Amino acid sequence: MTPRLIVSDLDGTLLGRHHTLHESTVEVLRALVKQGHHVALASGRHYHDMKVFRDELDIPAHLISTNGAYVHDPKGILLAANHVDPEHAKTLIGLARPPQVRLSLYRESGWHIDAEAPQLLSLHASTGFRYTVVPPAQMDTNGVGKVLYLGDPTALKQLEAHARAAHGEGLHITYSTANALEIMAGGVNKGVALAALLERLGLTPAECLAFGDNLNDTEMLNLAGEAQVMANAHPELFDRIKGAERIGQHDEAAVAEWLKKRFGL
Repeated sequence: MTPRLIVSDLDGTLLGRHHTLHESTVEVLRALVKQGHHVALASGRHYHDMKVFRDELDIPAHLISTNGAYVHDPKGILLAANHVDPEHAKTLIGLARPPQVRLSLYRESGWHIDAEAPQLLSLHASTGFRYTVVPPAQMDTNGVGKVLYLGDPTALKQLEAHARAAHGEGLHITYSTANALEIMAGGVNKGVALAALLERLGLTPAECLAFGDNLNDTEMLNLAGEAQVMANAHPELFDRIKGAERIGQHDEAAVAEWLKKRFGL
């Protein structure tokens, strides 16, 4: 069988509702690696937040983190890093926003946030990944992989409009959930990172299978030869992906079940 690259988003796709891996998911991915296939995890999460899942899978998976800003090989070696222009980051940090909207910066070394946000701890409870509170005036604009705003969707739409007006094509703007506005450097997304990884592995897009559930998966899913969209996906995602197949719910290990049938496991 020709080796394939299987790439999956995490939250809402490979992970269940409690942001953990299903036992069947672990078993299936291990079996596919033994057959010679490659695996990559692609997420808006930080590398240090993602590698816990790779360790649990116990397979040599590449990690595309921070929506494509960083790519690490299975041994944890950084292969690519793409940062927001420091002047653009300065503008984004300074955008006026309601007090309940949280501002975060993802860097290679960690996660900075403008104020305490206890509600975020449950999302990262299974990995132990934690933020450091840094006042906006003290935030370093160098080496920023992603600027993240968390809050009311209406407020986020206004921030998105201001960001586009300020720097346009210098930014890649997307959403990982309705209340999570994610901004990277222009041209940085999961799809671009995936294309580079496929080239590195000597594979074509036709030899790639991708799974996703939200708008930040759009470019990745459109690149892959076989694109699977979760039943619980953002309502606009399916129509954005050419040739997409809709599969089951993330909380029912739908990725694992689909892979079992696809590869006859």
